[in-house]
Amino acid sequence: MFESEVQIRVRYAETDQMGYVYYGNYGAYYEVARTETFRRLGIHYKEMEADGVMMPVLEMRCKYIRPARYDDMLTIKLLVKEKPKGTRIKFEYEVYNEAQELLNIGETTMVFVDMKTGRPTAIPEGIHAKLDGHF
Repeated sequence: MFESEVQIRVRYAETDQMGYVYYGNYGAYYEVARTETFRRLGIHYKEMEADGVMMPVLEMRCKYIRPARYDDMLTIKLLVKEKPKGTRIKFEYEVYNEAQELLNIGETTMVFVDMKTGRPTAIPEGIHAKLDGHF
């Protein structure tokens, strides 16, 4: 299993009239966790796209347990519980506040796509090289 953590401070603009983080922002938090985790591993979306492979979201799930609020320091834990194979990779997320209370859980399934054909393609070898040792 692979695990990583990223921290994000909630900005005022990310909250709604109730003072809670607007529900639609959690997808963006998940994206920050993915891109920063990949960057730490030496995997860069920009380079992958330059090589002709993109990684769109195929599916996203999100469950809200407690609200996050303005100025909270959130820890987004990213987990890859299954070794990536084929054309897809599944990420799971746990969002905690500074008191270590679980606020949100979610998952995204990403699919690797050849940018020229628009069709699914095999996971790039560079990603396997960085992740496979964790399984």
